[in-house]
Amino acid sequence: MAAAHSGFAGVEGTTDVLTFDLAEPGHSGLDVDILVCIDEARRQAAARGHGVERELLLYIVHGVLHCLGHDDHDPAAAARMHAEEDRILESLGVGATFAASRGGEG
Repeated sequence: MAAAHSGFAGVEGTTDVLTFDLAEPGHSGLDVDILVCIDEARRQAAARGHGVERELLLYIVHGVLHCLGHDDHDPAAAARMHAEEDRILESLGVGATFAASRGGEG
């Protein structure tokens, strides 16, 4: 993942998820590749006290939201994006994951 992060984003070090929006201009559907890091998911899941599957699902939702126009590059945008992640995960029956792992902060 560190090589992909450097090669595609120009950022050294690992990351949790890389998203590639493949949709053609004017395309109404979602066409996306999402690269998730299982090693980072294992580390974060252990630190946050939930299963790796739940952490990976969070990464996938996060990636899809990026392709739908969400951004997390400033604190206010990140808070909105993480709230939407938790809203989606709650609607799927998984429950809030981002905020829950941070003691209710988001």
